[in-house]
Amino acid sequence: MAISVVMPALEMAQDSGKLVSWLKQEGESVRKGEMLLEVETDKAVVEVEAAADGILAGVTAKPGDVVHVGHTIAWLVQPGEAPPAAVSQPVAAASAAVASSVAAITSVSAPARGAARISPKARRLAQEKGVDISRLTGSGPGGEILADDILAAAKGSDPGDAATQHLESTHHRGLTPTISRLMAERTTQSWTTVPHFFVTRDVDAGALNEARQRVLPAIERSHRVKVTHTDLLVAIVARTLGKHPRLNASWTPDGIVQHDQMNIALAIGVDNAVVTAVIPNADRAALGDMAVRRRELAERAQAGRLQPADIANATFTISNLGMFEVDAFTAIIVPPQAAILAVGAITERVVAVNGQPAVRPMMSLTVSCDHRVVDGVRAAEFMRDLASAIRSPQL
Repeated sequence: MAISVVMPALEMAQDSGKLVSWLKQEGESVRKGEMLLEVETDKAVVEVEAAADGILAGVTAKPGDVVHVGHTIAWLVQPGEAPPAAVSQPVAAASAAVASSVAAITSVSAPARGAARISPKARRLAQEKGVDISRLTGSGPGGEILADDILAAAKGSDPGDAATQHLESTHHRGLTPTISRLMAERTTQSWTTVPHFFVTRDVDAGALNEARQRVLPAIERSHRVKVTHTDLLVAIVARTLGKHPRLNASWTPDGIVQHDQMNIALAIGVDNAVVTAVIPNADRAALGDMAVRRRELAERAQAGRLQPADIANATFTISNLGMFEVDAFTAIIVPPQAAILAVGAITERVVAVNGQPAVRPMMSLTVSCDHRVVDGVRAAEFMRDLASAIRSPQL
């Protein structure tokens, strides 16, 4: 029985996706769970697994096509079986700006069996630079070919200008032009259509620091991972959301939808870009397991290898710029989520304690809310309870 391969929905508000490449050639056998294709959304390039065993056949979409979610783009058939008759399906027309960048992208052949793995960024870069990847030995884990390997090979054949090489390296390790455009469109749409308002609290983080020193060394030893302040905040925020379901909701054309799960998305900085990846059920996850998940997400984001489950079904986002010594900022909501929390650095400040000046480690938190879902009182109550939880962390 033929199984359809459809353009997947990788994000809550996604209506189409761009096919970056097929990781298998038409006519090649595929095993369930093997990576079959790469899809580009406004957040990441994601490798998508095959849903069943079969032979890839009846491919109707080529690299560069922007296809509506749910539309069949190929089939997985059994030996001797023909794919169903082609059905006319609309392919979303790309804008002129997208078309100009897509024009330089040609079909990328899947690696031969036994060939070294290559990261998605490196594969696209090799195509643009004209580098023969079959002649390369990758420097990544297991011999994986990375973008830097491609740049080194390209530089060896055409040295060029050092400044140009640096700029090209920075560009390709960041977002592609299409992702940059889509991110800009999504951000503009959120800012211009979602009625934002902001609530800020300064919180004494002394107890949070003490808890980290007292409790976390044992967790770090058992899980072999460094537990960060972001991990602590994810746990505390997720539990606080349980008391404030409107902050863990979404605005839809049919009204407000409240979510049962607390799936916390983290804004992760990669070269020249920011992506978001999700820690599911963060209110129930053990702190050590959460830290391991966060580290794995960051590593996959840096390598451009986020999976569909890594970016799906977020209900609330945290953006922490404290490590960059930012005191405070406001963040733009990621639709259809109702809120996002911006976290500043923990810095020593002179504050009043029992009527006397004292130096305390303080942290500024700002929640951005969709006023269609959350009113000022609900936002203030959430921030009050969040500040209380940070002052008396139960880890």
